[in-house]
Amino acid sequence: MFLNASSPTFDATTFESGCLANGARVVLYPGRHLSSATLAHHPGPRRHHRLDDCPVVRRLYRGGAEHQSATATAGRGRGGLHRFHQGMPEATSDAANLKWLRPDRDTTFSLCYPVPAEFDGRQRVPLGRPIRNSVAYLLDRFAQPVPFGAVGELYIGGAGVARGYLNRPELTAERFIASPFVEGDRLYRSGDLGRYLPDGNLEFLGRNDDQVKIRGFRIEPGEIAARLCEHELVGDAVVVARQDRAGDQRLVAYVVCGPEAGSDDEDGSGLAGALRAHLGGRLPDYMVPAAFVRLDGLPLTPNGKLDRQALPAPDDDAYARTAYEAPQGEVETALAEIWAELLGVERVGRNDNFFELGGHSLLAVQLMERLRRLSLGVEVRTLFARPVLADLAASLGSHHEVAVPANLITEHSTAITPQMLPLIELAQPEIDRIVATVPGGVGNIQDIYGLSPLQDGILFHHLLASRGDPYLLVSQMAFADRGLLERYLGAFSRWWIGTTSCARPLSGRGCRARRRLSGARRSWR
Repeated sequence: MFLNASSPTFDATTFESGCLANGARVVLYPGRHLSSATLAHHPGPRRHHRLDDCPVVRRLYRGGAEHQSATATAGRGRGGLHRFHQGMPEATSDAANLKWLRPDRDTTFSLCYPVPAEFDGRQRVPLGRPIRNSVAYLLDRFAQPVPFGAVGELYIGGAGVARGYLNRPELTAERFIASPFVEGDRLYRSGDLGRYLPDGNLEFLGRNDDQVKIRGFRIEPGEIAARLCEHELVGDAVVVARQDRAGDQRLVAYVVCGPEAGSDDEDGSGLAGALRAHLGGRLPDYMVPAAFVRLDGLPLTPNGKLDRQALPAPDDDAYARTAYEAPQGEVETALAEIWAELLGVERVGRNDNFFELGGHSLLAVQLMERLRRLSLGVEVRTLFARPVLADLAASLGSHHEVAVPANLITEHSTAITPQMLPLIELAQPEIDRIVATVPGGVGNIQDIYGLSPLQDGILFHHLLASRGDPYLLVSQMAFADRGLLERYLGAFSRWWIGTTSCARPLSGRGCRARRRLSGARRSWR
């Protein structure tokens, strides 16, 4: 016996039609809303219940129509199916609940997962395995199988694959491809993302058209949501990318928790901290959401899909933070104001963590620039080592921007003395030896100071080279006519003179260009 809880106009009812054609009995569900309570009291023997990925069944997975926190994807919830089994009487303990993946491009049904009666809802309901006459592949962007456990796009093949989209040849060519594994077969590119579980079943992780790119990283929000649902306090989750107050894209997680998580008013930031720590041990840093918003239920559209426009913006409690303690001192106050502006939060306490409030490497660079404007110089690595505001402020107290002294060598100088070199200590004989090596003498020296580490390395490789110079690139170019050569030399001369190093304009005669020194002053380093 099979229970039909769908409208006869719904394509999924082709399953019941096939059952009738093969001698099975189909019972029409009497109620308007599918719930475990109504199903438990339905008269007659119950042998099989087909659970489809449709809005009415999604509400069942969340515990029946009386529970309004319906999920956007069937089987994503943690406790709904468990409550469904608990609501069934002993007489129905032998009932088989089947979850199907049923894209209509593959004649409605492709994969099936028999949900065991002892299923406790502690994991997402898998997609299952291909049915007879169907095959399923998880492929990467090169149409090659992904390793076990890796995320790939689901391709479906077999006897049920449709011919294509009516009068839409471009879309047909995009979604229906020749099988690279079986000659003559065709595969349907579903756009679903999944991975293989240890038992061989496929797990759904979202859609590839939901993929987002943040700070150069391509991210699958469904994979993050799947990891969130592994936490004991999370019953359902969805992750989206949304703009913060500064206009930057950030990941925001929306979670539906059970009663064991306590109330929202108790410690919203504590929940965010726990979830952030949970994901931090399973995902790379760039995949950990900046904010975690707790909801009573995910908002849905009238047809049961996730209403992304109705998801609220995260407030301050959505970020992982400790109990608020006001900044102390001038440095902490200035630092808190900069953090609040960069991170888009209303209030920053002295015990808050820059990265747990949504900070990242790009914002860290902006933070360093803001601090330099206040003459509070610090290296970026210091922020990563001391991300708490109070700790970072303490390190800023011992790091101040070095004021660069004025250049005492002018264009009218005829000699250079030790007092004119504030950046280095040299005796007069040492200065004279340096001046003697510079073409043009004093008039071509702007300043004298020690090499930076990078410049020191350049000099080392220059002295180490037995032939030529590793930093001198030589190239030969040919020009079609003299006019093109002159235009090139003129443009190159203007660019070269505009640089801060030695200006050497070019002049050309015949087909060769030769260099000559102009009257510009050059730096000796």
